[in-house]
Amino acid sequence: MPLQVLPDDRHNRTLVGHVHPPDWRNPEPKGPYDLVVIGAGTAGLITALVASSLGAQVALVERHLMGGDCLNVGCVPSKTLIRSGRLVAEARRAAALGLPVGEGSLDFGAAMERLREIRARLSHEDSAERYHEEFGVAIHFGEACFTGPRSLQVDGRPLPFRRAVIATGARAAAPPVPGLAEAGYLDNESVFTLTERPARLAVIGAGPIGCELAQTFQRLGSQVTLLELAPHILIREDADAARIVETALRRDGVSLCTGIRIDKVEHQGTGKRLRVIEEGGQVHELAVDEVLVGAGRAPNLDLGLDAAGVAHDPRQGVQVDDFLRTTNTRIFAAGDVCMAWKFTHAADAAAKIVVQNALFALGPFGRKRLSKLVMPWCTYTDPEIAHVGLSEQGAVEQGLRIDTYQVPISRANRAVTDGEEAGLVKVHVRHGSDRIVGATVVASHAGELIPQLSLAIQHEIGLGAFSALIYPYPTQGEAIKAVAGAYTRTRLTPFASRLLATLVRLRRLGG
Repeated sequence: MPLQVLPDDRHNRTLVGHVHPPDWRNPEPKGPYDLVVIGAGTAGLITALVASSLGAQVALVERHLMGGDCLNVGCVPSKTLIRSGRLVAEARRAAALGLPVGEGSLDFGAAMERLREIRARLSHEDSAERYHEEFGVAIHFGEACFTGPRSLQVDGRPLPFRRAVIATGARAAAPPVPGLAEAGYLDNESVFTLTERPARLAVIGAGPIGCELAQTFQRLGSQVTLLELAPHILIREDADAARIVETALRRDGVSLCTGIRIDKVEHQGTGKRLRVIEEGGQVHELAVDEVLVGAGRAPNLDLGLDAAGVAHDPRQGVQVDDFLRTTNTRIFAAGDVCMAWKFTHAADAAAKIVVQNALFALGPFGRKRLSKLVMPWCTYTDPEIAHVGLSEQGAVEQGLRIDTYQVPISRANRAVTDGEEAGLVKVHVRHGSDRIVGATVVASHAGELIPQLSLAIQHEIGLGAFSALIYPYPTQGEAIKAVAGAYTRTRLTPFASRLLATLVRLRRLGG
């Protein structure tokens, strides 16, 4: 039966036609492939593309939709919907900028259709036809299963290989809340099938996915309650940065409940009822139309890993070393199935390491390490939080002494003129030097600013160098220059100040 993505409209049919064509015929293997890649998400696609471009014979296996989470249920649909939410928020504050357009109303169905249209349009980039015709990759749709350390089958048909890469990704996993499964819930995969807006929405988990979608659905007209076990939202982020986002969520109308436990979920008419226990033991009930689980991921491991001699864990995924090699030296892994960094750009970078190590390294020579990557990440709330390198807590855990320099984003005049003054730039350097070891940016488009600091860490460019960097005026990036100025001023010791003052007086006397 042909695969179907709901709702069954022309956009989703176009999507399926690209990333799992109903009339696709798997090719016959012509001897062992140099590389068989299992999973056609970002890690698998980039592995296959790079290896094939460098002359390897590559087969790519996918059981569902090429493009993986990023195209189908992750980055592309979520950021499309976030844009709709931002537009609504901008309209609501338009009067303050001189355009009294009023509140207006959003057509939720139209916003979701735009999501499906954009996803379908971009799906050609990850399509079976493109990878086969343009890159020469043999595309096999079906269930992959290892039958031994050096053997693999796809839907029962042998697929011989010299090396293999596991890139099967991860899936949404619900917390063990009594009654949740029976009551039914949305996750980051099923939420994008909605065609009608839920009037009342409970979001479980205030990590990146939960915060992004809670804010977006609130802006799109739902009444959202965000529930989090931890004492505050975004616990992996800098506490100062998380507080700014928390203020933004409350400003948008999201009801935040932190430090709570969900005792049970049950049906209530056409909706659901959650029993919530607060930190002090108080109990209250929350009636909603839908529950969205925005926390928890489980690696996709159902492919005969024991037969292949590949060690794995149901929570941590496939066990790999720093070279992304599994316990079977012929098999590697990349992406969400094995890495703590569960980002599209991390999977992309890891794929290139895998190709180098699996096909082109000679023993210890030419191998690349995952730990050498400088990995930024961004949470696409409004404002965004972007982070790279060590946090203050991370430095403490490593026993590293640091100096921290911080300015509000409003130090950049462009943030003021844009009405986007909520934010900061915080940079950590090694104590007594300007060598950057970590940074956090909170700004409307923090994800566009953090690469400057990532580049500085990767190439050991000191914070002081940003003082001499010329930024176009006005741009929000000038806040980074302001942080560099804060560092530079600490270099001006009392002795240096007196010396400079003396030079000025001597020049004055000399006319």
